[in-house]
Amino acid sequence: MTTARHIDAFLEMMSSERGASENTLAAYGRDLFGWDEALGRQNMSIETCGTGALEAVLAGWAKTGLAPSTAARKLSAMKQFCLFLQMDGIRKDNPAHSLRGPKQGRSLPKVLSHDDIDALFKVVEADESVKGVRLRTQLEILYAGGLRVSELVSLKYNSAARVVRPDAQPCLTIRGKGGKERLVPLTGAAVRAIGEWVAVRDQTLPKNAIAKDRADPFLFPSPGKSGHMSRERFAQLLKQLATDAGLDASRISPHTLRHAFATHLLERGADLRAVQTLLGHADIATTQIYTHVLDEQLQKLVEDHHPLAKIG
Repeated sequence: MTTARHIDAFLEMMSSERGASENTLAAYGRDLFGWDEALGRQNMSIETCGTGALEAVLAGWAKTGLAPSTAARKLSAMKQFCLFLQMDGIRKDNPAHSLRGPKQGRSLPKVLSHDDIDALFKVVEADESVKGVRLRTQLEILYAGGLRVSELVSLKYNSAARVVRPDAQPCLTIRGKGGKERLVPLTGAAVRAIGEWVAVRDQTLPKNAIAKDRADPFLFPSPGKSGHMSRERFAQLLKQLATDAGLDASRISPHTLRHAFATHLLERGADLRAVQTLLGHADIATTQIYTHVLDEQLQKLVEDHHPLAKIG
């Protein structure tokens, strides 16, 4: 069996036994085929290489300027794949087991101010077209609930439309990483936006019968293979909105809106555990990074405005 087929078997196992998402599987695939290509240049394969060959690949990537976080992710993929090969009897050992990834500092997320958020909403609220209503609804949901972009674009129509009923709870049930579900409460503005979008959504359904059937289950339908708007398309629309609002588009992404949701909640006294639940973080240490953002903001406030800060 070739390396490609072993990788395919590994990905199938990750999907069927561990419930890995399509995005996770795609990332594993890219990383493992990258390893295969790099080892191939040394006339080696993943099935036969030793630890030294893997170290050489990592060193080569470091010389090309590969980010430590990316190298660590690639190494993690290789460790799991080699363990899979070992468990299946294809390898007798795991050459990646003892390897450690490059040291990496924990970068703080980019944070949008309240004024930045207001600027985005001011522009999108002025667009009364169907696409404008769609983008405003997406923005309201993303900022109100802190969803991951993949969770946003793949929202099911029936689940979201239910929140606009008079007797309904203003909450979305989100299936996040690892298939875990969480309940995300929405603001009144987000619920109203969903109601306005539901009223015009059918205008965006594909005309082709097959594509329409594929897209019909989703809140934000698309003629593409997934049936819903892609993450990349939403990111493009968001960056264009940022440009129209006079903001630096390089600072705006779906993930920075998720960061803004968490940071602005903590600024106003929200409990860290509550924010962890809303974000769907398995480990509170992931959520704690937002407290570091607040610490940095407070430090800058003192340095910029305290009367004694400029002395010395």
